[in-house]
Amino acid sequence: MSTVPSPPTHHRRLRWQALAGFIAMAGIVGIVAGLAVATRSETHNALARPSWAPPGWLYGPMWSVLLLLVAFAGWCYWRTDGETRGFAFYGVCLLLTLLWTPLFFAGGAHALALADVVVLDFVVPITMAEFGRRSKLAAWLLVPYLLWLLFSTAVNAAVVWLN
Repeated sequence: MSTVPSPPTHHRRLRWQALAGFIAMAGIVGIVAGLAVATRSETHNALARPSWAPPGWLYGPMWSVLLLLVAFAGWCYWRTDGETRGFAFYGVCLLLTLLWTPLFFAGGAHALALADVVVLDFVVPITMAEFGRRSKLAAWLLVPYLLWLLFSTAVNAAVVWLN
């Protein structure tokens, strides 16, 4: 009779600390985004936006939920003893997400922000594929993030076009 091996003891002990670490990383992205939005210029406030752009109040709650899902995805992948390659793509996603809001809101670099989010549109599916090899749940947790990024790409492109 075969038994399923239990995770290494150190892995079980670190499970909750690791989850806190993933949430903290996502939280840093959210804090930077919040600060960037808070420091947006009057020039940004005067930009023409597409009529289908969501109201400003929606971004904070939406990104909070999305970043929690991203944190849980990373944690789920980590629990499988995820490979470095998957974490490298995950890190690139977090970095590009971290950069987008300051570029778009605080820096007024809308075209550069568009380039950033277009790269994200390609890196997130690669991350999902890497995660999916070890954890289908980790990959599926990134789907709402990808969908919001694709929508954000359209809004960002419309802002560049209209201004």
